[in-house]
Amino acid sequence: MTEMTLPDYHDVAAAAERIADYANKTPVMTSRTVNEEFAADVFFKCENFQRMGAFKFRGAMNALRQFTPEQRAAGVVTFSSGNHAQAIALSAKLLGIPATIIMPHDAPAAKVAATKGYGGNVVIYDRYSEDREKIGRDLAQKHGLTLIPPYDHPHVIAGQGTATKELIEEVGQLDVLFVCLGGGGLLSGSALAARHLSPGCVIYGVEPEAGNDGQQSFRNGKIVHIGTPKTIADGAQTQHLGNITFPIIQQNVNDILTVSDDELVASMKFIAERMKIVVEPTGCLGFAAARASKAELRGKKIGIIISGGNVDISRYGEFLAG
Repeated sequence: MTEMTLPDYHDVAAAAERIADYANKTPVMTSRTVNEEFAADVFFKCENFQRMGAFKFRGAMNALRQFTPEQRAAGVVTFSSGNHAQAIALSAKLLGIPATIIMPHDAPAAKVAATKGYGGNVVIYDRYSEDREKIGRDLAQKHGLTLIPPYDHPHVIAGQGTATKELIEEVGQLDVLFVCLGGGGLLSGSALAARHLSPGCVIYGVEPEAGNDGQQSFRNGKIVHIGTPKTIADGAQTQHLGNITFPIIQQNVNDILTVSDDELVASMKFIAERMKIVVEPTGCLGFAAARASKAELRGKKIGIIISGGNVDISRYGEFLAG
């Protein structure tokens, strides 16, 4: 598979086999309160219970498992605000591969600490004035490392799609699926899985209002670049979709929705109080959008991907107390 070859469902299925001995099969949870509120059947795929706390482990492990012996010996480099950073660091540790991780200076402290704890060599940059992609390319070239970006890579996309594959195989075909959207790795992989396993499913990507580059791109038919968005959804502070993720989204997704930071906080509180689980702001994007659209979802069978649960406890307390 070349870099620009679009992955398909067969790649998702292969990824599921490749990572089976490493990734958790995360639980699918329901809430009687949510079902009553929506007058629908809602199924939460809880990737906050994935290894390192987010779906990103799936794509990272799928990518690193395909390294040649030479690539393994030289090492991997990536850039990430946190979850992909941890995913690459942990996957690399499990596979005995050196890992260099480029992280923004304002990344959540818990994510930086976890990345270092997994053995990652963390390089800090300023996300508002420096280009993380250029830093990654330069390090890869200088040290002979293999660059695995956080979303725009066919192996990463295929790995992320395994979460939706598991969801549909467990609960059956869906009417609607809500997936959080940053750079599009999870959404494009989920779309590949859903289109194959549940062809009639309506698929929505969900972004923070401040970072609606995906929505603009989807509606304009071309990739739109924006400045770094200021939102509590740090996992969705991407500036543009990828050259691989965008065409998959164009072909398979029905629409891109947005939600406010206030809606994310309300969803975090609800999930904490009613479902007793910790979800980071980015992980609440799908649920927040579904709540905003619940009048249109009556009687439907709905899937929601909860993408992760990595949030600083002190910050989390502020969100819940606010």
